[in-house]
Amino acid sequence: MANPKHVYELLLDHCSSEAVVDNLMIGLVWTICKTKDQAGLGLAMSPGHATRTLSWSGNLTGKPITDLAAWILDWNPYQASVAMAAINSCINSRPLPESVILQPAADHANLAVFDHFLPQLHHKKVVVIGHYPGIERYQDLMQLSVLEKQPAADDLPDSACEFLLPTADWVFLTASALPNKTFPRLAELAWNAKTVLMGPTVPWLPQLHEFGIDYLAGVEITDPQALYHTAAQGGGVKIFSQGLRYRIAELTPKTSLNWLKQQIADCATERTELKQQMESWYAAGQNQRFAKTQLLERVDARLSRLDSSYKVLWDQHGKQPGVN
Repeated sequence: MANPKHVYELLLDHCSSEAVVDNLMIGLVWTICKTKDQAGLGLAMSPGHATRTLSWSGNLTGKPITDLAAWILDWNPYQASVAMAAINSCINSRPLPESVILQPAADHANLAVFDHFLPQLHHKKVVVIGHYPGIERYQDLMQLSVLEKQPAADDLPDSACEFLLPTADWVFLTASALPNKTFPRLAELAWNAKTVLMGPTVPWLPQLHEFGIDYLAGVEITDPQALYHTAAQGGGVKIFSQGLRYRIAELTPKTSLNWLKQQIADCATERTELKQQMESWYAAGQNQRFAKTQLLERVDARLSRLDSSYKVLWDQHGKQPGVN
């Protein structure tokens, strides 16, 4: 298992972009970051408490996405949520992986992931990190435990993770655990379970298999305008029927290797283009440092990490039947 704390280095690697912020909206439930070229739109769950002390409000439009992404290491929950949305705006500008599109029921679209896995969950010990509205409907079908920072009804406090996750059969882990910094410990505790990282906050990254994640249940944005307006108007679960839909990618060795291979090819192309721009820059007689040096360094770091992830996975599984 990779050191869970390294997941933050992974996230920052994948936010290597020249994009700048076009629009940032911190909604009641969802934070949305949109880049100027309209290619990227990312979500993260907003912090669950109000504040009147965001000193940077009104000053983020036009800033480099990488500046906001750096806040992922910050302990301020609003800065961390903004950072996660910024990182996802970069990741979502790239092709999605091979994945299953979910067709949710109209009355509980936010629970589509649980409906998808339901045949495998009967009578199993299932721990859900984060309270999903309507989750109670599955209570009699499995040994269900719901953990919440702010418990309500039959929820358990998040400290119960130390007792329940090591013996769970399935763990459904909200991707909000990434910005709130609980992911490293939760991933470690859930190592022996089938683990699904889920929600609009999910970053589509194959390397998450290194942290014990078996499935990514993230979202595909189908109508950016509808999504933005719904979230801006206080939409919570309603975004699942207005602007996006769930997709599920299983992080098997074969799918992860294929996904990594494509990411490596795309990253190598990006690096080649930057190298050519650098050669043209100096050939034109420029005496100053290449203007995109920092971007090139970030792309180099991302390519190196992708290569390392591919090698580790290939060494472990590459010779198995059906993996090529």
